[in-house]
Amino acid sequence: MTLVVILTVRRDAIEKFRTFEKHAAGVMVTHGGRIERTVVVAPDGTPDVFKEIHVVTFPDEQAYTAYRADKRFARFAHLRDESVVHTEVLAGEDGPSYSAG
Repeated sequence: MTLVVILTVRRDAIEKFRTFEKHAAGVMVTHGGRIERTVVVAPDGTPDVFKEIHVVTFPDEQAYTAYRADKRFARFAHLRDESVVHTEVLAGEDGPSYSAG
């Protein structure tokens, strides 16, 4: 299972966001998940927020569901609430490779 997660984050809460994400990544690993890559985008005209895009993989939907239900999030949930303005999760599949050769 491959997810593209687009997070809109408050710039003034970046440390809270990073702390939450490190914790979430640790929980994710216990369910077979992994943040494969992150990309940070600073949209024009939005000095107070930025977008962080995560490409995330899980072995299957059951592993993702178990991750989302994991009670270990409660300890750091306030950090996410204080730093993330909006989240969009897109489920997809690996596409074709466009590499030369």
